[in-house]
Amino acid sequence: MGKEKAHINIVVIGHVDSGKSTTTGHLIYKCGGIDKRTIEKFEKEAAEIGKGSFKYAWVLHKLKAERECGITIDISLWKFETSKYYVTIIDNIFYFLRKLRKFNSYHLDHP
Repeated sequence: MGKEKAHINIVVIGHVDSGKSTTTGHLIYKCGGIDKRTIEKFEKEAAEIGKGSFKYAWVLHKLKAERECGITIDISLWKFETSKYYVTIIDNIFYFLRKLRKFNSYHLDHP
């Protein structure tokens, strides 16, 4: 029986418009989580609305508003597998973490 793959969990956080989705989408592509044909399709569609450099962000940006505005509106979860790992990536929005921290603080004080 073969060796079991390790699972890697990645959460990407950062300030608004810092390139989180673009970096994450590029990482997914480079690791084989999405094929070249899909990236080329995203590049063409993004160029048609004047956002050609957003092709990797579109791996994670599924909402029309995200693609048109070039910002993350919703949290994105992406799972893929490499030859050695199972990978889960969450592309997060900064203000969500602040809300989560407040939620956790409240519930730690009020069990």
